[in-house]
Amino acid sequence: MLNNIFSLIILQSLIAFQLGAQSDSSVLSSFFKTALTQDKAYADLHDLCKKVGPRLSGSDNAARAVLLTQQLLKNAGADTVWLQDVMVPHWIRGGKEKAFYEPASGSKTILPVRVCALGGSVPTPLAGITAEMVEVQGLGELSKMDPAAIRGRIVFYNGAFDQSEMETFEAYSKAVQQRWGGAMESARYGAMGVVVRSMSQHVDEWPHTGSMGYNDSIVKIPAVAISTADAENLSKALKQNQHLVFTFKTSCQTLPDVRSANVIGEIKGSEYPNEVIVIGGHLDSWDLAEGAQDDGAGVVQAIEVIRLYKTLGIKPKRTIRVVAFMNEENGLRGGKEYASQAAKGDEKHIAAIESDAGGFTPRGFTLDVKPELRVAIQKSWKSLLDKFEIGDLDNDGAGADVSPLKDTCPLLAELHPDSQRYFDFHHSARDVFENVNDRELEMGAAAMASFVYLIDRYGTNP
Repeated sequence: MLNNIFSLIILQSLIAFQLGAQSDSSVLSSFFKTALTQDKAYADLHDLCKKVGPRLSGSDNAARAVLLTQQLLKNAGADTVWLQDVMVPHWIRGGKEKAFYEPASGSKTILPVRVCALGGSVPTPLAGITAEMVEVQGLGELSKMDPAAIRGRIVFYNGAFDQSEMETFEAYSKAVQQRWGGAMESARYGAMGVVVRSMSQHVDEWPHTGSMGYNDSIVKIPAVAISTADAENLSKALKQNQHLVFTFKTSCQTLPDVRSANVIGEIKGSEYPNEVIVIGGHLDSWDLAEGAQDDGAGVVQAIEVIRLYKTLGIKPKRTIRVVAFMNEENGLRGGKEYASQAAKGDEKHIAAIESDAGGFTPRGFTLDVKPELRVAIQKSWKSLLDKFEIGDLDNDGAGADVSPLKDTCPLLAELHPDSQRYFDFHHSARDVFENVNDRELEMGAAAMASFVYLIDRYGTNP
């Protein structure tokens, strides 16, 4: 009799486990079917890109984006929506940049090139900067040079993406240091300005902007990015003429900080309302385009998670909170302010997930967790996520905006889409709504909802 009871208990447990697995799979399937057939995230992205456009921190467009996103969260069905004030930097590009070079000494021919000022750069003098140029492949090569070869010249950083890298973000991380530190390090040697190869693996005519850094104890010199196609041609010209003269002119400037806001909306948890799962993207974008991939896609995908929960009538156990962070691109003020306010409020965050790698086909999630938690997540959830082709959980890392929560939140993550085309658009004038595929975008939103669902149901002890 006792053996029969134990057998019955084991059978019931097995049936319950199988039903639970089927239920999870069914819910995830409903996320994908609903997102792909209703196309709501894509409609939200259209509004953000076409009704607002570029959203650099401190700009009028950024202020308009805050109001629009507030309404989008309400439309999605968030229980509560509010703004969290944050002071942000206000850098403006000014007039259109100009740049050209003389291919040969004394030549009457000048060749124009496509450049854009790097974010945060100081301007050139009104007449621009004209000087001979020296080419380096990165900061390492610069540090080995004779300062006399740099003094009074323009430094041309031509370090290209490593095309052998399977993950383009790995290639980006290797090359981007020349963009961030190029002006600062060149100024130590007396350079007049810097020209940096755009951060893209694709050779084309579009310059890509991005943040750069200065050291207040070192003179600040102007910096521009040059398109990869022009960088290739310029490098060839320098090999033929070491005394090539280059000219560029910018009129950018930094204005006083401006009050802005993170936009926050949430669904309150039914069982553990004090346990918060944060999802989001950054609302600001560079000023050259509409910020569709970077990071309008992430913002609307996070909003779509709330809409999917509400549309399907799923009541989360824990509080699901969407944050559209302000000022990721040139300051991270929004992410830092959110973490600061969360600490002051003694809030318990069990997970924080960002989408900031483009609206391409989702592959899985990068994780910033302790090794034992990664193993548990892979063991418990990978096979289910694999059914929806989002089971890649091997890569490290998390979004920049959620990184300030690292000391208090056990699970940081980022949606991991296919990265091969991301840097074709990143920080360039090509980052527009028309270059986002609606199906890929919606699949990313459903992937976010799926991961949130598993965390909400099982916690961080799967």
